[in-house]
Amino acid sequence: MGKKFIVGFLLVLLSVSSQAQTTKKSSEKSTADPDNLAKDYFSQIMGIAASATSNVKLYQFVYDWLGTPYRLGGDTEKGIDCSGFAYQLYDKVFNTVIGNNSRNIFSMVNPVNKEELKEGDLVFFKINSKSISHVGVYLGDDKFAHASSSRGVMISNLNEAYWKRYYYKGGRLIESLREKLEN
Repeated sequence: MGKKFIVGFLLVLLSVSSQAQTTKKSSEKSTADPDNLAKDYFSQIMGIAASATSNVKLYQFVYDWLGTPYRLGGDTEKGIDCSGFAYQLYDKVFNTVIGNNSRNIFSMVNPVNKEELKEGDLVFFKINSKSISHVGVYLGDDKFAHASSSRGVMISNLNEAYWKRYYYKGGRLIESLREKLEN
């Protein structure tokens, strides 16, 4: 009876040890490739195949900034506001400098119907205001990234009641401005 107990104990110990190694290897694999983490994250929240994302740099940027706290006038990972987030995203992802507040950013775009939005387009909101007071960056599938005053950098859905209520317009950077800014 003692031998059976020892053999059984060793089998359990061996099983636990191999599971721990497998878990360690899979976690090492996911942290080794941060691009895969971003693709997996966006595949899950947006229900799209990772290979179908046409601008991995955009998704990686958003993923890296998720959870950054909100700070009015901020433009760093210590704290950022909505226009600072849009500014940083356009600078790092599209190598394009845009305005520094939601109203002057809107002056740099051609309006786009909600149904015609493409990833990277800007979305504008009039929240309890007659003028534009919030901006985000469209990601596709009605989702957009923005710096929320209550929750920091996050992803929201244009069809949520709150965003639907305050949505103003979508916009695509005017080509002539983009070309002038890039040169």
